[in-house]
Amino acid sequence: MTTRRSRGDGGIHWNEARQRWIAELTIGYTPAGKRIVKKASGKTKTEAKAKLKEIIRDHDDGLASGPANYTVADAVAAWLAYGLHGRSPNTVKNYRTLCAKHIVPDLGARKLRELSAEDVDRWLVGKSKALAGRTVRLLHSCLHRVVKFAQARDKVKRNVVGLCEIPESKAGRPSKSFTLDQATAILDAAEDSRLYAYVVLSLLIGARTEELRALTWKEVDLVGDPGKEIPPWIAVWRSVREGGDTKTKRSRRSLALPRRCVEALKTHRERQRRDKKEAGERWKDHGLVFASLVGTPLDAHNVRRAFRKIVKDAGMPAYYWTPREMRHSFVSLLSDSGVPLEDIARLVGHSGTAVTEAVYRKQIRPVLLQGAAAMDEIFTR
Repeated sequence: MTTRRSRGDGGIHWNEARQRWIAELTIGYTPAGKRIVKKASGKTKTEAKAKLKEIIRDHDDGLASGPANYTVADAVAAWLAYGLHGRSPNTVKNYRTLCAKHIVPDLGARKLRELSAEDVDRWLVGKSKALAGRTVRLLHSCLHRVVKFAQARDKVKRNVVGLCEIPESKAGRPSKSFTLDQATAILDAAEDSRLYAYVVLSLLIGARTEELRALTWKEVDLVGDPGKEIPPWIAVWRSVREGGDTKTKRSRRSLALPRRCVEALKTHRERQRRDKKEAGERWKDHGLVFASLVGTPLDAHNVRRAFRKIVKDAGMPAYYWTPREMRHSFVSLLSDSGVPLEDIARLVGHSGTAVTEAVYRKQIRPVLLQGAAAMDEIFTR
């Protein structure tokens, strides 16, 4: 006579409709008192017993093996729906695009519990042959977060993506910086543009484009305090990023303004006052330094389009340059004039010198001078 299994040992029975042995174990109860049952199946009773032992072992160890039919595509959908709180709309859009174009088509049908490190390795190597390194790193990061999100919700035991190295990839678009002659040409070409003050601040104080677009007049002091030897300055405390924070805590900084910046901002303020008067009731006052003709915030497209026209007027190929490269140029021009790397890192809001050296600085010289004073000397008229 077959003895009954003890409580907690689960059970095995034959399912006539499926023609398989079914192993099942009660692993808990819902708040409503309904049993939570984990099931597995096998063609033979021996196979079903082995799977039951695995379920019991995982349950005793506090591990969840997740539903057998839960796929990578399911995990991606869950992460995109619930795992991106607090991210900016642009970031969410970027992640959705990466997942839709590269993760779901290639790995989506794979059952998550069966996804192996080898699967991920092969996928990453294939992507590295066609995509730039930054994109491959983003794909690895997205998939890692997807599986980590699923792991925290008991859909899979471990995150195999964390075991995989990111392969060498195609070189991305290299960052560039203007030479002094090119920077001077850009400033001259921008002089009659509405973006002139924006260009001057980007080149002469190295603020990020998202920081300048969020800058308000309350954060600008065009006089300073001569008695206390405090020069004109701006407070770079916010950005257009989600939540209004700067990229890092170190990015919050107050910067002395070179004379050319002060002059450009004074002219810009007068032009903005005329814009406000002409707009009348259409003016939406956000207190922004850089705004549209009716006071609304500029977006990245507005800035990029106007900047490319300036580049073209300066006699350079417009498609070849982007607004963020004015920040790169600021670092390179300071370095070329002898400003210490540590001082440059503080001026641009980096937490250390590694990024400044590896990404931004294009010229390396010995050091002596400081930010605003050096820029006044570089761009003397």
